[in-house]
Amino acid sequence: MTLPDHGRYAYSPITRRADYSWPEGKRLAVYLGVNLEHFAFGEGRGAALAPATNEPDVLNYAWRDYGNRVGVWRMLALLDQLDLPATVLANSAMYDYAPDLMQAFLARGDEIAGHGVTNSEAQGEMTEPEERAMIAAATDRIAAAGMAPQGWLSPWISESRVTPDLLQEAGYAYTLNWCMDDQPVWMTTRAGRILSIPYPQELNDIPAIVARKDSAADFAGMIIDTFDEMLDQSNDQPLVMGIALHPYIVGQPYRLRHLRRALSHIAAARDRVWITRAGEISALCHGGLAGQIS
Repeated sequence: MTLPDHGRYAYSPITRRADYSWPEGKRLAVYLGVNLEHFAFGEGRGAALAPATNEPDVLNYAWRDYGNRVGVWRMLALLDQLDLPATVLANSAMYDYAPDLMQAFLARGDEIAGHGVTNSEAQGEMTEPEERAMIAAATDRIAAAGMAPQGWLSPWISESRVTPDLLQEAGYAYTLNWCMDDQPVWMTTRAGRILSIPYPQELNDIPAIVARKDSAADFAGMIIDTFDEMLDQSNDQPLVMGIALHPYIVGQPYRLRHLRRALSHIAAARDRVWITRAGEISALCHGGLAGQIS
């Protein structure tokens, strides 16, 4: 029996791949994916603190907006304190809504990756012309602020049948949409290839805290345990560990306290791991490691 297949990559067990190392001979690459999202008021999608009873959904809209007004600024202070870089996954609407916030990340030298125009819409529900236009609009807005995005995470990780094709054709080097591996993987498109960099759905505060109702302490423990285990596993294969963070969730004070503990644990081991940005992983894979990536 032959099942329908996406045709984007072939099966490859992680135990049978070419060996390589990250810079300075390090074996584990770690990056932080900080999601900056803006939502339409009274319509569209959005993570929910509590079920909406009507629109406008003031409770959930304001809860999410706390992240942009307060939570993310606390996170910025934490990143500065620990000297940690970030890959910012930004809705392009953020440039109009909170331009000083976007400038704060640019001033740190952080990477800005594409994350659609707004998380009030799902990319996979668009027609191909609509999706192409949305990608172009988000890309142009980010580039106009001074940094052309090299990577993309779809809002809600929602893809159409042609999303990887459209991203590659728009000039994107990598996608974060596919969570099938702990190493970068080349994906096929109709006009070439695009790199898939691991983006977590376990070490992600939305499925962990909002969906599964894990506590702040549980989430911090997951980060620490994953880091320690992957550091051991990386003796056998080079690995990538991503941590997906949303300021309206982990920027809440009691959760930030636990996040501080987890990130401090990682920062204390910086001499053993490559703490980096997703774009730097991509650049290395497209460059000197291009022939080593499966």
